[in-house]
This record gives sequence, structure tokens and C-alpha cells, in this order.
Amino acid sequence: AYLKNPNAPMTAARIGWLHTWRLSERSRMESPPATITDDIVLARKYFGEAVHLAPKESRFLGFYASLTMAEGAVHKDEAITRKGYFTMNDAISAWPEFNLFTAGISVANLPAGNELFQEGLDRQWENLDVCVDGTLDRADGRFAKYMPLETHEGKNRACWDSWHAPHNLSGFFLHMGDMLVKKGDVAKARVVYENAKLPKSYATWKLRDVLEDRIAHAQNYVEDFRKTDPKGKEKRPFWNSTFGCTGCHAD
Repeated sequence: AYLKNPNAPMTAARIGWLHTWRLSERSRMESPPATITDDIVLARKYFGEAVHLAPKESRFLGFYASLTMAEGAVHKDEAITRKGYFTMNDAISAWPEFNLFTAGISVANLPAGNELFQEGLDRQWENLDVCVDGTLDRADGRFAKYMPLETHEGKNRACWDSWHAPHNLSGFFLHMGDMLVKKGDVAKARVVYENAKLPKSYATWKLRDVLEDRIAHAQNYVEDFRKTDPKGKEKRPFWNSTFGCTGCHAD
């Protein structure tokens, strides 16, 4: 399809998403090869094409920014990493309801004490703020009272379940809870994990057992979640798992 029409931005973006999916869920492989990093380069390339063809499509811009930061990390090139970081800020400004999550998961594999990891975690709270057009109580963390705000119109549609992401909200809270566990805030993580049960779609979510295990044993997973390259049977956080994309997008 791309060869027939290389000027179609959605086609370019879909190729970028396929490479991102393969990269994100690489733990499905028995032994991911070093060349898995080629998927970063190719995804960034195709999202770059999509951004060039549709510069006002902020979803493409957010993924382009994320993959640019990842490519900078591969090459240990601070200039490329910085370019990706500031591009991500532009993407957040364009569509915060969508790209604050992208910004958070992009840095989730950094050390728990890294200031960019903390910024990414803060941006998950900010994501909830913009979704409810207010300020979620960080000390409380419970989301139930905001569920009546669910919408499928406007930019806030990115905050809720949809045909694009039938378990979007449950996946978001699983990811955010994992970031909190990695940070060491286990009590708050359990509150956030409980939020994942709120959507009507929860009854059909395939990760219910994963969530219940997190709630019961979160304290035991702090050190495993802090490993950037988990091995064997070590518990893997959302962003290093076999469901880093499908946790939200698979029905």
C-alpha cells in the first residue's frame, strides 16, 4: 500500500505503529535480538513521513517524538534525544489528552530516580487532570466520581474506551500503577490499580488476573520493575511486557 501511494500519511503511520508494536512487545520473543533496535529507526522514519504529510495530526507527532528519543538513546546522541524531548512537548501542547500518556510511557524504562522518569509519572497525573477538566486529588487518587464524564467526542475522547482502544482506561491505570510501584509508592499504586476496574469493559479485559496479582503483591515487584532489561520469570512492568500495546488496544 505504501509503495502504491507513499503520500498517504495514515499508511505511513500504520507502518510506524507496526514497528512500534513489535518493539514494545518484544518480550513475546524467546530471545529478542540486538537488531530489534532497527524497529526504532524504521518506526521513527515512517512517523517522520506521516508528520511531514499531515503536520497537524498530533498523534503522529507524539509517536514521532517518542521514537526520536528512543533512537537518540540507541545512538547515545544527546542532540537527537533533546530534539525528541522538545518535539514531545509540542505534541503535548497540541493534544495533551492523548500525548501526556505517550510522554509517560516513553520514559518509563528510565531509572526510578531519574528526573525524566518523575516527569513522566507527573504527566500521568496531568493526563487525568486534562481528562476531567480539573485537578485529581493526588492524596486520594480515586477516579470513580469522574466516570460520568466519559465522552466519545472532541479531544477528551482519547481519555476513554473506544473501538480504537476498547480497554484504554484499564490499560492506562495498569501502566500508571506500574510506574508508581517502580517509584516505590506501593500504597498509591494499589489505589490506581483499583481504578482499572471502573470501566464497563473491565469484565471482558484479558488482564484482570494480572491486575489482581499486582494489587496483592505490588510490594514484591518494586525491584523487578526497576530492571531495564528483565530476564526469565522476573515480573515485567507494563512497558516491558507482552501487552504493552494490546493491554489497551486488544478486545
